[in-house]
Amino acid sequence: MISKIIAEDLIVKVKKAIDGVDKIAIVAHVGPDGDAMGSTLALWHYLMTIEKEPVVIVPTAFASFLAWLPGADKVLIYEDEKEKCDEIFATTELIFTLDFNQASRMAKMADAVINAPAPKILVDHHLHPGDYAKVTVSYPQISSTSELVFRLICRMGDFSQINLACAECIYTGMMTDTGGFTYNSNGQEIYIIIAELIKLGIDKDEIYRKVFNTYSADRLRLMGFCLFNKMKVYPEYRAALITLTSKELYQFNYQNGDAEGFVNIPLSIQGVDFSVFMREDTDKIKISLRSQGTFPANKVSADLFNGGGHLNAAGGESYMTLAETVKKFEDALPNYKAFLE
Repeated sequence: MISKIIAEDLIVKVKKAIDGVDKIAIVAHVGPDGDAMGSTLALWHYLMTIEKEPVVIVPTAFASFLAWLPGADKVLIYEDEKEKCDEIFATTELIFTLDFNQASRMAKMADAVINAPAPKILVDHHLHPGDYAKVTVSYPQISSTSELVFRLICRMGDFSQINLACAECIYTGMMTDTGGFTYNSNGQEIYIIIAELIKLGIDKDEIYRKVFNTYSADRLRLMGFCLFNKMKVYPEYRAALITLTSKELYQFNYQNGDAEGFVNIPLSIQGVDFSVFMREDTDKIKISLRSQGTFPANKVSADLFNGGGHLNAAGGESYMTLAETVKKFEDALPNYKAFLE
């Protein structure tokens, strides 16, 4: 038995909103990760089973290791099909925004979504949700948005409508947003949910292989290059940093998602509790932060990189050069030493 974390009035509002419409758009954040894709596609499958007309739209392409997810081939990429997506936003009757707390996380898709006449429902597990949605289902204590989607469907009385495809998407989101259940995953109810998903027929071992064991040889070479040439350890601050320039990414035939998980690797070093990964993107530096124990990765992200997230997993960005961003990080490290004592 899992607890009824989502407030009853929110369940009623979400169910009423769904029951009253047919055309529903489901959107995620820029650079959609496993939880973004898992939660949106899980909701898509559920809505299909109750005979709605859902469509998933994401701002930018998702990583190739998520392409196997059931329904992924039906997802629309806004930057590739802007005109078609804008027409959907203008005519849809309801919009779900999943796995992000602020409209800015939709990047160039944000205006089309926010200005759409359809009411919005936010379902997310990050801190400080924005105020753009008519209904906000926000529970930062939950490990993933995919877990929230499972809870939402069950609370609406539709557990029987969770088919195998939906279950696989939910599990993928839960697994990836906890690092394979290595952080933010001590709650016993997570495993009750996993047991239910297994009863529905998921092969958790196969899902793990599809997500984590399908990388290219170039990706492994890039990882080795990072560890040998690009990782810097700061023993006095129990921290580590990996950086990659766009030139280095090109050298290793970088594909979207190839650097997934790199930020976690330094945490396997004895004496390192905080890890940061910086990567040059087209117009900014993308930053991932991970930590162990009580070190607040989200605080560092918010303080330095206009970001946020959870205690042990956060993200941000910088519009300075990579060298300037590194200097800002290194200059600020002494300010967080007290969190490691």
